[in-house]
Amino acid sequence: MKNFALTIVVSLLVYSNGTAQQEKGIIGFNSWLNNWTEFKPNKSEYNEPNQIITGTIAVDSKLYKKNVYLLMGNVYVTNKAKLTIEPGTVIIADAESKASLIITKGASIHAEGTETDPIVFTSSRSIRKAGDWGGILLLGDAPINKFGNSASANFDLDAAFTTYGGSNSASNSGILRYVRIEFAGAKVKGFGNFNALFLGGVGNQTSIENVMVTSSGGDSFEVFGGDVVLNKLISYKCSSNDFKFNYGAQVNIKNSLVIRASYLQSSSGSRCFYASSYDKKEEVDFSKKLTSITATNLTLVNNSQNIKLDMGQGLVREAMFIAENTNVDFKRTVISGFNPAIILDEKITINDDNLKKLKFQEMYFNACKGNIFLENNSNNEDLESWYGNASFFNVYSQGENIETFIDPFNDKRPDFRLNIGKITASKND
Repeated sequence: MKNFALTIVVSLLVYSNGTAQQEKGIIGFNSWLNNWTEFKPNKSEYNEPNQIITGTIAVDSKLYKKNVYLLMGNVYVTNKAKLTIEPGTVIIADAESKASLIITKGASIHAEGTETDPIVFTSSRSIRKAGDWGGILLLGDAPINKFGNSASANFDLDAAFTTYGGSNSASNSGILRYVRIEFAGAKVKGFGNFNALFLGGVGNQTSIENVMVTSSGGDSFEVFGGDVVLNKLISYKCSSNDFKFNYGAQVNIKNSLVIRASYLQSSSGSRCFYASSYDKKEEVDFSKKLTSITATNLTLVNNSQNIKLDMGQGLVREAMFIAENTNVDFKRTVISGFNPAIILDEKITINDDNLKKLKFQEMYFNACKGNIFLENNSNNEDLESWYGNASFFNVYSQGENIETFIDPFNDKRPDFRLNIGKITASKND
């Protein structure tokens, strides 16, 4: 591989109060993971459910913190109804019926927890594991690039309630804030896996921030079409893709975190990011918007204590896959411990026009076995020449996670902000 990065000391942003903050990766004077997250969810104990949610919710309804709810089967919020959930409410999803919550087009959810009182969706099993229950589906009427401008969520659900897509980019499907979704992603025979949170045709007036997905059997966050802003999301120990975007999704994602484990993989794909515009070209209208992702201040980390050993055993793959005819603009993002960092679809012709649609600027590539490659091509000199240009301000390092991040192996309150006191970017070997 061609080397470009000379030794660079990462600069500090020093504020008047004496606090320093790293500008790359997730940011904040304090760790925004504190208080509302849970990194040992199997040790959490909840009271027995005293209320059951099942069937269809067709009128405005509210769930209260004083109760513990059992979500049974596929529950549909319909008829433009609003489902409100109080801070601190616990919803236990029935594993036997592979429970799921579907907010249908025109309806909305207002699940607004707080930093000290988050809303929790978790499994009913005594020993919880990935794929115990379905997940949450949020369906709206923002544009989706499929012929007919609509699609249906195919997870063996009632087709009358699962269509999404329309013409209203500014539609509002509600609020998800300070919410944890644990052990979702059940496998459905003939349909693959649910996703922990599926956003289909969701509009930009919908608020989605401070959402943590833990141990999903399917993708943690999947966005098909729509026009969404995502902020402070966490995907932790997902078996499949952490983020998947498709069918003309217009996404602005910022200050979000992916924590992968080397030994959790899926035969259908296990990447931090998978971005495409279609599965088959004949599905979409090329006169309409294709998938476009703007991503700022993300941290994507394989949280291994021995990355080189895991790579040698074939346990580590790429952090991102970008398909053809997909626009991405990544800035100030950290990618640490992957093999390699980014793979571009082999159908992409490497020329100036295409590379201008695939922007990676002010990146921090750390402990990766290679940076950016074309799929099935081990010669990446052209890509290294392009993205290694000093005008992109990309930085390369080979540090261990324990040195790179403030406190990555803290079982209770890990801190994945960059450890600016120790980081020096070295020549990439």
